[in-house]
Amino acid sequence: MNSPADETPVYFQRDKLLLAPYAMHSRHSAGRKHPEPLHPYRGPYHRDRDRIVHSAAYRRLSAKTQVFTGELGDYHRTRLTHTLEVASIARTLARALRLNEDLVEALALAHDLGHPPYGHAGEDVLAACLAGQGGFSHNEQALRIVELLEQRYPEFPGLNLSLEVLAGQATRIRHDTRAARPLLEVQVVEAADSVAYDTHDADDALELGLLTLEQLSETALWREAAQRVGARYAALTGPELKRALLHELIDWQVGDLLEQSRLNIQHCGLTCADDVRRSDLVVKASGELAAKKIELERFLHQRVYRHPQVLTQRELAQHELRELFAGYCARPELMPDRFGQRIADYGLARTVADYLAGMTDRFARHEYARLFTGRATT
Repeated sequence: MNSPADETPVYFQRDKLLLAPYAMHSRHSAGRKHPEPLHPYRGPYHRDRDRIVHSAAYRRLSAKTQVFTGELGDYHRTRLTHTLEVASIARTLARALRLNEDLVEALALAHDLGHPPYGHAGEDVLAACLAGQGGFSHNEQALRIVELLEQRYPEFPGLNLSLEVLAGQATRIRHDTRAARPLLEVQVVEAADSVAYDTHDADDALELGLLTLEQLSETALWREAAQRVGARYAALTGPELKRALLHELIDWQVGDLLEQSRLNIQHCGLTCADDVRRSDLVVKASGELAAKKIELERFLHQRVYRHPQVLTQRELAQHELRELFAGYCARPELMPDRFGQRIADYGLARTVADYLAGMTDRFARHEYARLFTGRATT
C-alpha cells in the first residue's frame, strides 16, 4: 500500500538523500507475501530487523554453538555473538558504500537463524537423518523459520519479512550462476560473514590453546598482518599482540573489500538496483587477498575444525542428537503439542527435525539426559 503523495514516509526521503542509486531503496521494495500497510515511521527493512530481533529463534542463538561448544570454555563465540559481529562488519561496509543499512542488518541478523544445536555438527546429523526426504540445511531452515515456524502474529505464519530479505536468504541456498545476482546489500553480508569467521574462529582457537600465533603465521594472511603490526608496535607481545593482529586483520579485509567493490561498481556502471542484478559479483576481495583467505580457511579446516578436542566434542554431540531424533520419531508424543499437530502436514521426520533444530545446546543436552539416562542436567 502506498502513502498519499503529501504523506511520503520520512524513510523514503531519507533513502533518497543518503543512499547511492545502486542501493536498494525502501520505496522500491516488492512488499511482503502477506500485504501490510506502510508503517508511519519505520521502513520495511527496519521492521524486518525488529521482527528478527524479537523472534524466539534469534534469542536461542545465544546458546548455540558457533565452532566450539560450552564444554571447552566460555570465551569463544556463540552463534549469536558471531551474528552480531557479522552485522557490525556488514553495516560498516554498507555505510561506506552508501547501501541500505537497515536491509543489510536484517539480512545479517537472519543469516544463521536456522542453525541447529551444536553448529555444523548438528546440521550434519539432521541432514543424514533426512536423507531422501529433502535433507537439512541451516540456510533453508532459516527460511522455514521466518516463513512458517515462528508464530508471532495472528494474521500470518512466520514473520512476514520483506521479499528482499527472503530472496537474500534464498541466495545462500541456490548457487545457480544463471540466476540474477543478489543485491549489493546481500553481497555485503556474505562478505562480512567471511571476514568474521576467518578472523574470529582463529581468535577463539588461540584463546582455547588449540593454536599458537606462530602456527597461524604459517599462513600468508596472518604472516603479513604480523609484519604490519610489527612495523607500528615493535614491542607488543602476548594478549596485546593478539588483539592488535585481530584488529589489523579485520581492518585490512574491510578496507580491501571497499576498495575492490568501488572499482567494480565503477567498472560495471551501476545506476540502479536492477543493474546490480544483471552485473557480475561486485562486493568481493581483491584477487591477492582472496587467495590468502582461501589458504587460511584450508588451514583452519585442518588445524582447528578437525582438532582432536573439537572432534571429540563433535562426536558426543552428534551421538546425542541422533538418539534424540530416533527417540522423538519413536515417541512423537514427547514433543510439545504444537509439533504433534504438524506431523500430518509435514511428516514425522521433518517435524522432529524442526523441533530439534530449534533447541539450544543446553536444552538438547537436558533432553538427552532426561530421555536416555533418566536424569536431567542442570
